[in-house]
Amino acid sequence: MNPVFSVRWIGDAKSGILELLDQTKLPREEIVLSLACASDVREAILNLRVRGAPAIGAAGAYALVLAAREINDEGNWAKLLAEKAEWLNKARPTAVNLSWALGRLVRRMVPESARLSVDSKLDLLLDEANAIVAEDRSMCSAMGRHGVRLIKSGMGVLTHCNTGVLATAGDGTALAVLYEAHRQGIKFEAYADETRPLLQGSRLTAWELLRAGINVTLLCDGMAGMLMKQGRVQLVLVGADRIAANGDTANKIGTYAVAVLANHHGIPFYVVAPSSSFDLSLRDGSGIPIEERNSEEVTKPFGQLTAPDNVSVYNPAFDVTPAELITGIVTEKGIITNPLTKSISSQLTRDWQPGL
Repeated sequence: MNPVFSVRWIGDAKSGILELLDQTKLPREEIVLSLACASDVREAILNLRVRGAPAIGAAGAYALVLAAREINDEGNWAKLLAEKAEWLNKARPTAVNLSWALGRLVRRMVPESARLSVDSKLDLLLDEANAIVAEDRSMCSAMGRHGVRLIKSGMGVLTHCNTGVLATAGDGTALAVLYEAHRQGIKFEAYADETRPLLQGSRLTAWELLRAGINVTLLCDGMAGMLMKQGRVQLVLVGADRIAANGDTANKIGTYAVAVLANHHGIPFYVVAPSSSFDLSLRDGSGIPIEERNSEEVTKPFGQLTAPDNVSVYNPAFDVTPAELITGIVTEKGIITNPLTKSISSQLTRDWQPGL
């Protein structure tokens, strides 16, 4: 069985390629895309061939290396690099990791680097992209170690969307906690919302957990309330695409409803996300841009017509869960507890870096 991955670079900066596991083909096929053109990576990000905030950030960083190889005007090299970063950043506006990663690469090109050869500049960019991936793997492991204390033997743990190996460069965010619990021999029941309309929970999370030897029960999104009412869920773990300074959290559409249900039933609701998913420039979640996607994702999912022609469609890809519904946030630095605003400020402000 081939190891699961989301993003990996093969080769050097001058002639290397980016490999992505095409997540639109899962679980039926495991197709690896080999991409040597920035526009192809942008298309993969836009069309969810790679998805999950940290994985998008890593793919975007490598895409900028590919884009830099296409710059022919050495005198305006830094300016054109920044323009290409902005172009890549527009592919998915909600997940802040993309902007954060691109910003790191752009800032790596300090004024002194203008004296370097193009090949040396490319090497610097690839070094930074590789560093982002290595850091993400380390952060995933740390989130698993911190979050595992939340899981007790016999618990039912509900998750939404996909937050594992497929969404990151490492073990994942919320799923990293489950992987760590599994490694420690803690017995728990995993429940995965299917996550409409693109079914990341059923196509990706269920596939990934089963492949790792973790039993998982799949349920339709509308069944989560019944599961909670029956007392079968004691903990909810979700990921995040962007977290504002006060703790308001944007995540896959449907997360807000799960948080409301968990709050009603008195079930702890935790967000698991690396520091790269925080946007401390935003006071609260009202400033988080929410991506709206093609109506056919709802009316014609996976090529199958499921709704009347010409019906109006509302298809936001994300929603925002207010901080008051969040019990805590697990990061690579530890667990942030209420009051979230004060805890976020004390834990993350010193090391936080802006995006583009």
